[in-house]
Amino acid sequence: MIVAFSVTPLGVGEDVGEYVADAVRVVRESGLPNRTDAMFTSIEGEWEEVMDVVRRAVAAVEERAPRVSLVLKADIRPGVTDALTSKVAAVERHLSA
Repeated sequence: MIVAFSVTPLGVGEDVGEYVADAVRVVRESGLPNRTDAMFTSIEGEWEEVMDVVRRAVAAVEERAPRVSLVLKADIRPGVTDALTSKVAAVERHLSA
């Protein structure tokens, strides 16, 4: 499964980069395949392990922010691995054709 999520601290002002970095650090230290872009962090793995990382990423932000917003989207496809890379590769193949 792939989960794309964003964790946003609320009530801490406009510059939230350091808070978001706390969440991304949790994801990167998990060892699961992941990517971060301007809007979301995507992580790939089994349900339990991915959701545990999301929970811990939220908790990391929650430690320093009075309120936290979580947006989450999941692609649940049992038996599929490396989809984080292969889905993008498929689009790139079509673009280069």
